[in-house]
Amino acid sequence: MYAGTGAVGIEALSRGASAVTFVESDPKAVKLLQKNLQSCRLLDRAQVHVGQTASFLDQKDCWDSPYDVLFADPPYAALDELEIMIHSWRPGLLSDRATIIIEQDSRTELPASLDHATLVRRYVYGDTALYLYGLSTSRKTAT
Repeated sequence: MYAGTGAVGIEALSRGASAVTFVESDPKAVKLLQKNLQSCRLLDRAQVHVGQTASFLDQKDCWDSPYDVLFADPPYAALDELEIMIHSWRPGLLSDRATIIIEQDSRTELPASLDHATLVRRYVYGDTALYLYGLSTSRKTAT
C-alpha cells in the first residue's frame, strides 16, 4: 500500500517473494514503479493497482489474496490515510499467518492493536518507525 517507486516490493521479489501487489495512486509514481519493475524484469510477478488504498481494500475482486504480508507506507502526518491502515482488515485479505507492517514517522504512536492484529514489535531507525503486527489468534472466521 502506498507503493511509491516500488522499492520495498521489488526488494521482496528479489529475495524470493512469489508475487507482489503494488497499490499506488500517484500517476508519476506508478509510471516510475512500472519502469522499475520492467528494468528488474519482475513484471511477471507483479500486479500494479492504480488507485487509492481505501478503494483497493473495498474491491475484493482486485485482490490476489490472501496476502502473507501487508506493507504500508502512508504519507507521514496524513492521519486519514493512517486511519485507513489501522482499520484495513477485511475478510479474505490476509492469510492466517499474515504480518502487517506500517511505516511511519518515529514520533507517531500507533495503537497496540489494530482490527484483528496485535503489535509484535516496533523498530525505530532515526525519524522512521516500523510497526509489525501479527493477526490475533482469537480471530473468528466469518460465516
